[in-house]
Amino acid sequence: MTANVIPDLISSSVSVDLGKGSGGYTELGRHGERNTMGRIIHPFFSPNRSAFGTLVQELTFIQRIKTGKKILTFLALNVCGTITLLLWCHSTNSMALTAYTYLTIFDIMSLLTCLLSVWVRNQKPSQAYSFGYERFEVLAVFASTMLAQLGALFVIKESVERLIQQPEIHTGRLLLGMVFAFLLHMMVTYSMDNKAMTHVVSASSSSWLQEHMTDMSESICHVVPGLSKLLLPRINPFALIAFAGGLALAVTYILIDTKNNFSADTFAAISIAVMMCGTMFPMSVYTGKILLQTSPSHILGQLDKLLREASTLDGVLEFRNENFWTLSFGVLAGSLQVRVRRDADEQLVLAHVHNRLSNLVPILTIQIFKDDWTRASSYSKMNSPAFTQSYYSPGTGAISPPLGHSPVQDTLQNPTGGVGAFKPLLITSPFQNPDYQSTSHSGPSDLKTSSSGHSHHHHSHLPHSHD
Repeated sequence: MTANVIPDLISSSVSVDLGKGSGGYTELGRHGERNTMGRIIHPFFSPNRSAFGTLVQELTFIQRIKTGKKILTFLALNVCGTITLLLWCHSTNSMALTAYTYLTIFDIMSLLTCLLSVWVRNQKPSQAYSFGYERFEVLAVFASTMLAQLGALFVIKESVERLIQQPEIHTGRLLLGMVFAFLLHMMVTYSMDNKAMTHVVSASSSSWLQEHMTDMSESICHVVPGLSKLLLPRINPFALIAFAGGLALAVTYILIDTKNNFSADTFAAISIAVMMCGTMFPMSVYTGKILLQTSPSHILGQLDKLLREASTLDGVLEFRNENFWTLSFGVLAGSLQVRVRRDADEQLVLAHVHNRLSNLVPILTIQIFKDDWTRASSYSKMNSPAFTQSYYSPGTGAISPPLGHSPVQDTLQNPTGGVGAFKPLLITSPFQNPDYQSTSHSGPSDLKTSSSGHSHHHHSHLPHSHD
């Protein structure tokens, strides 16, 4: 067998022992010494796994967690139930039952979001995702609500076509399918602890269906006060749409069974689709604003108050480029620049500003720079004899002015140009564009200082985000 030749640099610094039975790359010599056959070593080589292999590995990891195993079980049951319901929709030819079955399809996406939340909680920030993987949950909820609305629009489109030519509806499994879909949906809604969906439901604005139901609930609670815990302040939107859609299907079954009014199925499908869009739209808006990294409106007042309090600290002159946004559900991030006096203690100002804002904005980046009020004068530099002698060289053909004259003064005296006109040279002082001299990131409590000349840098171990 022919062995590849190893470069001297690698062979002298790296030795590889593949062990016995590993393809014959390591053998024992006559006196028992180890003879390692050469092969090219790739120190930065990483095996490329397929996407399916990575998915299987992560699912195996999640299955070891108790919560993950429960979610996978509910997911399998919901997939089987949804397939059964789709077969019944085909046999009954009911568009209303199809629209109601889309609730169970949304439940599948909700369970996948819950599974993703379990995976995110067990991941650590990486170099590519320095803030972690929490935004994946936001993207998953946004995609789930948008797909539910697209499905509802598809139902409306099919229902409009059926209004032109209404087919016959078979009611054999219509009522049974409604009961089965209702139980399956309510089981997923109240049996699983989906923190992402729960947060979106509580933080987003109410849908029009919830608002109308809240008005009715207040009237009912005046008569029966014991129902206030169940009906107020507002009902779960997923449970509400399940009850409303089930009621529409029950009315459809009665109208078809008694009067053969097949168009009732089409109108019931349109009503369920409209309720679906109305329920999912506020959630899509809420998660979409998070993905756009907008400042949350409900904390703007608190942020202004904290910034005003922090601006009164000793040594703080002003805040610049304040930027605050929602990183994930309930987690805020922000960055700002602080200009301080030259005699101020950067560490003290840094600690005070961080303590004022960290309770509301846990992930905070602070850049501190001192006020540079002592700047060298460019005009005095241009007036110096050294400048005139170095700039107006006799060898260049330019007319050298008398010692002590400034090219700026000569230009002002002879603005029309000519032989005696000297153009001023733009001098950029190193003090005119001072770099930021202090940088801090919230995270670790230890704040280190290192000084070199006029620069002071304060860094924490939290990396910048690449989102």
